Amino acid sequence: MNPFRLLDIGPLRGDPTFRRFWTGTSLQALAGQLSAFAVLYQMWEMTHSSLMTGMVGLTLAVPMVAFGLWGGLLADTREKRGLILLANVGAVFFALCLLLQALMEFNSPALLLGLAAAQAGSIAIGVPSRKAMIPDLLPREKVSAGIALSYASFQAAMLGGPALAGIVSAIWGVAGCYAAETIAFLLAFRGLAALPSKQTHGSGDDKKGRLMAGFRAIWKQPPLRGSLLTDLAAMMLAMPIALFPALNEARFDGTPETLGLFLSAMAAGGITATLLSGTITSHPRQGALQLGAALTWGLSLAVAGLTGSGWVMLACLALAGAADTVAVMTRGTVVQLSCKPEMRGRVLAAEQIVGAAAPQIGNFRAGLMATALPPGAALACGGALCIFAVAAIAFSHLGLVRFRTTEPSSVT
Repeated sequence: MNPFRLLDIGPLRGDPTFRRFWTGTSLQALAGQLSAFAVLYQMWEMTHSSLMTGMVGLTLAVPMVAFGLWGGLLADTREKRGLILLANVGAVFFALCLLLQALMEFNSPALLLGLAAAQAGSIAIGVPSRKAMIPDLLPREKVSAGIALSYASFQAAMLGGPALAGIVSAIWGVAGCYAAETIAFLLAFRGLAALPSKQTHGSGDDKKGRLMAGFRAIWKQPPLRGSLLTDLAAMMLAMPIALFPALNEARFDGTPETLGLFLSAMAAGGITATLLSGTITSHPRQGALQLGAALTWGLSLAVAGLTGSGWVMLACLALAGAADTVAVMTRGTVVQLSCKPEMRGRVLAAEQIVGAAAPQIGNFRAGLMATALPPGAALACGGALCIFAVAAIAFSHLGLVRFRTTEPSSVT
């Protein structure tokens, strides 16, 4: 029997509603990657400072946390479809604002950070509702496959988005990236508007509707707590993206095309892992797989920082991207299957903070370390810190190690 199983596309074939949902969120993912590249590259061109490219991450983390928490509460107490559409309206508006500031050549780091943060907040409001829609649209046995498909589109956007953005920036400047981002967000409306309206599980006045209820649920569940702590450690201690512009100048020639290769290398590994994700989603030990993937992520980045070859470094980044994809898919399964439906929005909001805000904080950490260390050394140190932290979490959270999708999970 072949131990490798390809990506399960059954939810796309068998459910037209999920297919439209997936198309809309895929376009949003592409738009997000175009924006991420444009903001990072524009900040580097204005300042040539790794600290300032790291500051992009810290600035984005604040609205992701604040609006992500709020979005989680709203996902449990309001109609999800309307929240998803409203978030996309905000994303389009601030994409147009970013386009305008690029065309007007204001060259203001503060303005760029402010607009990027506003757009991040707009998007963050809708993310918990988007994630919570998957179990609403699919039967339990297809949830893992639906999560894998969602991450497949995200990895495809990471693979094609930065490469496309690098070419567009070289020809039309960052304004071209912001224009393409706006178009992608607009096209996403067609798939998102077709979503069904879903009844909420409670009101905002309900005791369990309080904002911090999701965190209390996570704390009481060792698999949930361990899963999110693992990803938190991996992202905050080893996220390397703020170092890419400096590494690009040190290992290559500093052009936007080669900068796009850094992000695309990670995405290439992610896409490879996603194409074989049937092996991952069918495995019952999702918690153990997440821990192993997080250790591989840290080791790959440590080696990437130590090597003197730019191409070997890109290969290590590809392996790191594959490991990150496995970690994200397995984390998503643990989270989705370990919480009650009426708590899902708030728990997923906490996951969104870990999955989106923690990498931005990690980027700031990387940029700060690069002010005292060469960029390669900063990358290697982050990978080593990740390895030690994940090992400690594995020893202290045996519930995550033993988590199985084939057994009903106790939920809080």
